[in-house]
Amino acid sequence: MRALISVSDKTGVVEFARELVGLGLEIVSTGGTYGKLKEAGVPAIEISELTGFPECLDGRVKTLHPAVHAGLLAMRSNPDHMKQLTDLNIETIDLVVVNLYPFKATILKENVQRQDAVENIDIGGPTMLRSAAKNYQDVAVIVDPRDYGKVLTELKEQNHVSLDTKFYLMQKVFEHTSSYDTMIADYLRKERGDRSLPETLTMTFEKVQDMRYGENPHQSAAFYREIGKKKGSITDALQLHGKELSFNNINDTNGALELLKEFTEPTVVGCKHGNPCGVGSAEDIYTAWQKAFSADKTSIFGGIVVANREVNREMAEEMKEIFLEVVVAPSYSQEALELLTIKKNIRLLELKDIEVPQDEAAYDLKKVNGGLIVQTIDSKLLAEGDLKVVTDRTPSEKEMEDLLFAWKVVKFVKSNGIALAKDKQSVGIGPGQVNRIWATKQSIEHAKELIGEDATKGAVLASDAFFPFDDCVEAAHQAGVTAIIQPGGAGRDEDSIRKCNEYGIAMVFTGMRHFKH
Repeated sequence: MRALISVSDKTGVVEFARELVGLGLEIVSTGGTYGKLKEAGVPAIEISELTGFPECLDGRVKTLHPAVHAGLLAMRSNPDHMKQLTDLNIETIDLVVVNLYPFKATILKENVQRQDAVENIDIGGPTMLRSAAKNYQDVAVIVDPRDYGKVLTELKEQNHVSLDTKFYLMQKVFEHTSSYDTMIADYLRKERGDRSLPETLTMTFEKVQDMRYGENPHQSAAFYREIGKKKGSITDALQLHGKELSFNNINDTNGALELLKEFTEPTVVGCKHGNPCGVGSAEDIYTAWQKAFSADKTSIFGGIVVANREVNREMAEEMKEIFLEVVVAPSYSQEALELLTIKKNIRLLELKDIEVPQDEAAYDLKKVNGGLIVQTIDSKLLAEGDLKVVTDRTPSEKEMEDLLFAWKVVKFVKSNGIALAKDKQSVGIGPGQVNRIWATKQSIEHAKELIGEDATKGAVLASDAFFPFDDCVEAAHQAGVTAIIQPGGAGRDEDSIRKCNEYGIAMVFTGMRHFKH
């Protein structure tokens, strides 16, 4: 039997090759792998000895040769194939151990040059892998060092690799080469600045962890991350304490982080089931925390809290008194860590670049039965030039400050969504209703129930999409709301504007909606 070994990841390769030689296999190798085996005293022959042709073009051409690929692709059960090998004086290759040029490691380097990236696109490696995998009945092919042990065990126990294992290894080959090619295509799109939605969409992700279950215990789940630098995302967070993150933890935390990134001032966001339940901004992070917490002390129980400043002792003293699933911050004071880590199950995540926004060209994906709908992320808040006061009264400076605060919050409330705010604090949120008046009434009811009867007096209201009727204005007036921000664009906008003027409510149109389904 003959094995061909050519790897960039040399983990365990010397020990594996030595075991193969002990089992009577002849080793053929290339370049750096051959040098490493020779240095370790493992007998091997160079690929050029097999092909009768020297490596050339700085190693770009070494395995692209009939002596290699005929030895891989010949079907042992086909007499014509085997006769041709004999006539051509070519021997079969029974085991291939190949992993590819480190393209991923190359493109992840700071300031990598295109020339370096392109030079690390492997040609011969994928070709050998595909040849060997296509002929899986006769050739075992390994791309992952973690499979060395499995193959060795079968060779020792039965003197061959089982067909089932070969089929498993074949699958891994095409997963590996598919991911590799996708990384290259993705790099080239970014290098060209191509932001169009492609005719065919391929994406590759790396598994971070398997999960105990998905949204519900009967669903299996795993967490994957995009390949590349994703600063400021949950995939970049360091878990300091607590249980393993669940599917729902990750989903809800991501939603909270998206909202937090809209703010530069000290801000805290509380989130539950993908919706914000309390948001507060202030001159210091403790006051921001108090605002977020007092906005909805009920819903934050078992929720997510994210902050864009260090969690300090004062915050931790209050956080430890309630049940929180996850806390994320750029850092924690030592006192805060000591207080919070007393709680066994709370998950504490450190995300140093928490303020870094998402890439505007990133995709938002939603799986549907039989397909996928894809869009670029909702990276914009509003176009300043599109802000338009449409009522007789212009909002005061303070009202405008609260309107913009509420507009940031409602952008991340599930549609139909309404957010009430006052003094840079969310005071009532109405998410996910099937009509806008229900969302409006819900936000008002929650504000009064959770904060107090006067919570909505002097508050402002933000709507993620236009008002189809003036009933929302009527409800806002009865609650004491003084200003409204919404996209505008309804056929009956004039009814809402007229009603605002009747009650002295200021209304601002943004010209941009933020549906979130």
